[in-house]
Amino acid sequence: MYVSFGKKSVAVAVSALTALAVSACGTTSGGSSEPKQPSVLELLASDLKGSLQKTSEATNKSDSVTVSMTGNAGGEKVEMRGVLDLGDPVKAEMTTTDPKGDSTVVRMVGAVIYVEIPAEDRASMDGKRWMKMDLDEAGKQAGMNFGQQFEDIDPTKQVKTLLATEGTKVVGQETVNGAATVHYTVNTPLATHLEQVDAKLRAGVEQQMTKMGVKEITTDLWVDEQYRPRRAALKMGPLGELVMDYTDYGKAVTVETPPTAETLDFAEMLKGLQGLTAGN
Repeated sequence: MYVSFGKKSVAVAVSALTALAVSACGTTSGGSSEPKQPSVLELLASDLKGSLQKTSEATNKSDSVTVSMTGNAGGEKVEMRGVLDLGDPVKAEMTTTDPKGDSTVVRMVGAVIYVEIPAEDRASMDGKRWMKMDLDEAGKQAGMNFGQQFEDIDPTKQVKTLLATEGTKVVGQETVNGAATVHYTVNTPLATHLEQVDAKLRAGVEQQMTKMGVKEITTDLWVDEQYRPRRAALKMGPLGELVMDYTDYGKAVTVETPPTAETLDFAEMLKGLQGLTAGN
């Protein structure tokens, strides 16, 4: 989804990041006269369901996390970095970099996103700094659940999805950004993967993705020795693939809703344009 301000394009990556797997690392040694206790890595590899449950519990206790997303979706490069407040609702502040290299700040509060308008374009936007877009409303018009998809960046929800998915496999131990992890992967048919989407919107989403040639989704997750996701990946066939790296769990973050006085509502702006067109 793109929002254009003058010559700049703001790439807002709104992609379903679900059914992602987990892995972890760590060691525990016993005395010479006692049986050797399995390390966390070994437990993650041998007790998949139990490890996923522990990962869900550990991640659920985290208040925040820093996330870096790279990849491509719909033929366009995706690059985002920022922080997530894992409260209710989930909040995020991300800096996106579009294909031209221009950066833009995007905030999410629940199902509402705020895109920062470039300084040189604010005069033509009534001097406003932020463009407000309700993802739920946009989703109803497009037949997609954008709000749910954005919230699925939350690593807690990814782990919970894996707990309910059959066929998850252990790939093995791998190092991610210096942390020892265990890598999990699972392939799911498109229809199964989309079971998390609101039933009223599911048919439309499946139809659109099927037209793009997507038949199944491959999801991967890497978990460290503290039972925390360190990387998540989603492969969507012809539609593209995304990779998210997680760091700095629990670091204090503040994501505030922009002041109303500095905000321009995208839906209201469209209504105004439609009114002008109808008048002509």
